[in-house]
Amino acid sequence: MYHSWLDRWDERRAKRGEEGKETTSFILDAEHAFPDANKVASLEEFCGLAERAAVDPAFFAEPRGSDQGFQRHDGWLQFPSSISTDVEENNVVWAKVTESGTFDQAMVVFHHWNANARNRQIAKYLSRSGITVVEMAMPYHFQRRRPGSVYADYMLSPNLGRTIQSVRQAVLDGRKLIRWLKIEGYREFSVLGMSLGSWVAGIVAAHDPAVSKASLFLTAGSLADMVWTGRATRSIRDSLEPEIELSDLRRAWCPLNMENYAHRLARRNLDLHVVLAKRDKVVLPELSERLTQRLEDADARLNILKLNCGHYSLAMPPYILLTGLSLKRFMSFR
Repeated sequence: MYHSWLDRWDERRAKRGEEGKETTSFILDAEHAFPDANKVASLEEFCGLAERAAVDPAFFAEPRGSDQGFQRHDGWLQFPSSISTDVEENNVVWAKVTESGTFDQAMVVFHHWNANARNRQIAKYLSRSGITVVEMAMPYHFQRRRPGSVYADYMLSPNLGRTIQSVRQAVLDGRKLIRWLKIEGYREFSVLGMSLGSWVAGIVAAHDPAVSKASLFLTAGSLADMVWTGRATRSIRDSLEPEIELSDLRRAWCPLNMENYAHRLARRNLDLHVVLAKRDKVVLPELSERLTQRLEDADARLNILKLNCGHYSLAMPPYILLTGLSLKRFMSFR
């Protein structure tokens, strides 16, 4: 009975998130995705570039001059993004800093898609445990939002190239932030990502050897499969489906598939914490299972918590309390 109520609550929450969303045009836009791409006219050419990017460590490499342009005031941090876009607001990264009073640990948090509030409770909870929490606004969110837009529709959309650019921008901005925190004197670094933010956190952890712990909430490997099957991305699928098959979307977005970085996530100095929802209709459990199986096969240091709730109801008691306790245990583990 209770779980049926949870399922209905999740469905109402998903419908509310759909209000006002419209289908938009399918666009390749390879120039946004791949910095050195010439004019790409076919999906096959785009997929070829994507497959090369997925095996190129330089695609998510830390940008040069990463310690330049940081400004701090009243608990906020600002710095120039590593990628320049045609939305001026998006080119300045904002982060909320919740100090712990020590330089032992710093955690960078990546929020979910279309977030409209920061994770104040998690930040306070972890800061009391000696972890400084830095909540970074992902591209086109919060202060980086495109003027006049209601949703962060530029970060995840039927525009294949801009979606890759946006996730890559978030990863590079996250790596730039970690470098700055290291210069500031912090000694240990972790990342926490939620839903779409878990893809960013996972790719950061895979490519940045400074990260020793990564906590991924409501995650999976293939972003293409999540968009194609998820309850929250129906409008994107409606735009994609007349133009592209799922098999090609997987190829086009393979740089954003965490399964491709399982061997990197399995390095010896990285601990992983994964929180999954068994009743999730946004990130389907079978997609999450596929990622965790790939990580286990790679001998990753993996801690998994599965809760009998949905994607949105993870934020409700008792599930959020169980998640918080599990996260605290994971962060204190040596």
